[in-house]
Amino acid sequence: MMSEMNPPIKVQILGKEYPISCPEDQQHELLIAARYLDDKMRQIRSAGRVIGTERIAVMAALNIAHELLQAQQQNKLLSQELQDRFSSLHDRLDAALDTD
Repeated sequence: MMSEMNPPIKVQILGKEYPISCPEDQQHELLIAARYLDDKMRQIRSAGRVIGTERIAVMAALNIAHELLQAQQQNKLLSQELQDRFSSLHDRLDAALDTD
């Protein structure tokens, strides 16, 4: 079965246009991601400590990867906390039902 290729959509990063192909149902998320990356790269460039688009892109990628890892760790902690609470609630319900 052949799937139709969508024409690439154009994203702007640091004033440069990049055509990117992606499924139609993911185009909105791609545009949001490109805007986020552009913002991060502009922040790094405006700080003036990193020179060169490639180096700015690497620093932005590192910062975004760090944010992702922090979010994943936070998600793990929240998930464990919820599991602990459900387990505790389940134990209390079992205890309450056993007393009848």
